[in-house]
Amino acid sequence: MATKKPVDYKKAIQSSGFDIYSPIEVGNPRFWIPTRQLEILLNRELSGLDLAGLALRTRSKVVKMAVCEALGYPAPKSFKKTQPRFPGQQLDTYTQKSNNLQIWNEELSPTRRYAIIQLSEQDIVLKIKVVNGQELALLDTTGTITTKYQASLVTGTNTHELVSAQDTPPMLPHVRSGATFAKSTSPADEPESGVLLPIQEIFKRLSALVGLSFADPGMDQERHRGAALHRLICECLGYSRYEDKGQFPDIRHQLLEVKLQTSPTIDLGLVLPSSEERLDIRQLGDHHPRHCDTRYAMFYAKTDGKQVTLTHLFVTTGADFFSRFRRFEGKVSNGKIQIPLPRNFF
Repeated sequence: MATKKPVDYKKAIQSSGFDIYSPIEVGNPRFWIPTRQLEILLNRELSGLDLAGLALRTRSKVVKMAVCEALGYPAPKSFKKTQPRFPGQQLDTYTQKSNNLQIWNEELSPTRRYAIIQLSEQDIVLKIKVVNGQELALLDTTGTITTKYQASLVTGTNTHELVSAQDTPPMLPHVRSGATFAKSTSPADEPESGVLLPIQEIFKRLSALVGLSFADPGMDQERHRGAALHRLICECLGYSRYEDKGQFPDIRHQLLEVKLQTSPTIDLGLVLPSSEERLDIRQLGDHHPRHCDTRYAMFYAKTDGKQVTLTHLFVTTGADFFSRFRRFEGKVSNGKIQIPLPRNFF
């Protein structure tokens, strides 16, 4: 399937007669702008925008009008106080001079996209990064987001467990044993029908990693520790290169979420693996992938502070996740969420 260019989506919206409040189904192949293309459009149109000397309210309106122009929508004379601000694309905008992102009086939504706009000291737009709520929640190291789901991992006598005998039924026409990838293929690319490995094959390929060790960057370096595992997994699956864009699922091209556990508590973010909500991913044929179609590869590991050793592997679909792992009950909300963005966020 040929990937549409960002400008194709903009032109489709321009000719549709839609405004930013017109509802669009997530994943609609004509009018829903995939996150990567959305980010490209916003960077093209907003980079260099001069907001110097503008009052905060005026600045906010100028930014929103520029977003409308970038995406092909007519800018309204006044913007309604909706959540999110751009309901048609499930999009909110946040303009940031500092790396302390603050979200007031609403929970993070896993299906909402957040355009984080980086400003220079002179109030010039430098860069825009678009992430969804699930990905933002993973950046929270302070514990201020109290809406995350969690589950418990109890290891058994088996070091290798394939929880799901096969993929979810809607995914079966799109998986293919022995699929190989071109050198140019990135693990962060959109998934393609016929290039998805069956879950049994993912399990078989990743089983070889159990028993391996790699350097531990430190107890407070979970992201770097996870990146080391992610790199090994990409190699095992047959990719010529490693790439991680901090998206969900981690290896987007295989609809595969990777988890490295050194404790029994599994952080699941804002959405249950068993959810039937659609992912912000393009369709596979007539099927739009859901969270429950996502495959999970979870490694349990031990560390002595110097070396991380992989001891167990669990592979499951989101649909079967809670047949093996016990969900923690309870969910609380926060009035104000503060997320310290990593230095390399943009």
